[in-house]
Amino acid sequence: MLILRGLTKRYGAKTAVDDLSLEVAPGKVTGFLGPNGAGKSTTMRMIVGLDRPTSGTALVRGTPYAELARPLRVVGALLDARAAHPRRTAHQHLLAMARSNGIPARRVPEVLGAVGLADVAGKRAGSFSLGMAQRLGIAAALLGDPEVLLLDEPVNGLDPDGVLWVRTFLRSLAAEGRTVFLSSHLMSEMELTADRLVVIGRGRLLADGPTADVVGAGTGPTVWVRGPQHDGLAALADRLAREGAEVTRPAAGELSVRGVPLERVGDLAHEAHVHLYELRAAEASLEAAYLRLTSQSVEYAQERRTGVEAGV
Repeated sequence: MLILRGLTKRYGAKTAVDDLSLEVAPGKVTGFLGPNGAGKSTTMRMIVGLDRPTSGTALVRGTPYAELARPLRVVGALLDARAAHPRRTAHQHLLAMARSNGIPARRVPEVLGAVGLADVAGKRAGSFSLGMAQRLGIAAALLGDPEVLLLDEPVNGLDPDGVLWVRTFLRSLAAEGRTVFLSSHLMSEMELTADRLVVIGRGRLLADGPTADVVGAGTGPTVWVRGPQHDGLAALADRLAREGAEVTRPAAGELSVRGVPLERVGDLAHEAHVHLYELRAAEASLEAAYLRLTSQSVEYAQERRTGVEAGV
């Protein structure tokens, strides 16, 4: 189990992680989400002692990572797919790690086989594609047969077969009772993989709960509207806003409406003589929930405009 209590990291005047407290339980895949700059990687680095917290604690099985006698036997981490020395072969890289933590050498070919790299064990890591480097990083994380796994963007660079393999493999590891803490920007994949979600923004906790609860919480009915009359859609958006709806413009000629049922949207469009190509209710999704949760926490983003402000 991972336990974070008041974990905070400041770099001068910037607060990267702000009083973060959570518990990551075994037996589940816990997804870790947040915009760029939200503090996800910094949090993971503090868990494994690469960054020192300004305040607060990060405990693995009740102990700070730095105090673990054989840390690779307890925690396996993939934080940087290109961490291996480029002139070392995959086998040499893992063997050096194994020797540093008293792990039997026979474990090296086992994990290389598990991630599909047995045939390239003698190739230098610097010649690996990003997908192969990710597989090598996962092999390194598994080397000590750890009970806790921290994986930062492990499917980045993988082809569809590789993504499916990672999903299935991580879920099988969680089913064995391991603690799996996983970050990714692929919303659809996270929705399929994670049993539980933790969402942060600007270093603060925004949501923490089962995936289904996070996806469905507070989204209400969402109605998608599409039509050719930009002025008419702007007028419709204005009328919906007066009825308390939250209206956004995903693209030109489109509206996304929350807080007003589809039937009422259709009635208002009819009354305003607005010609529509499409009017449909959208199912709740992790992407929609994520955008809602992080809308005020995006550090590097273009301006988001409502349909009225954009003059649809």
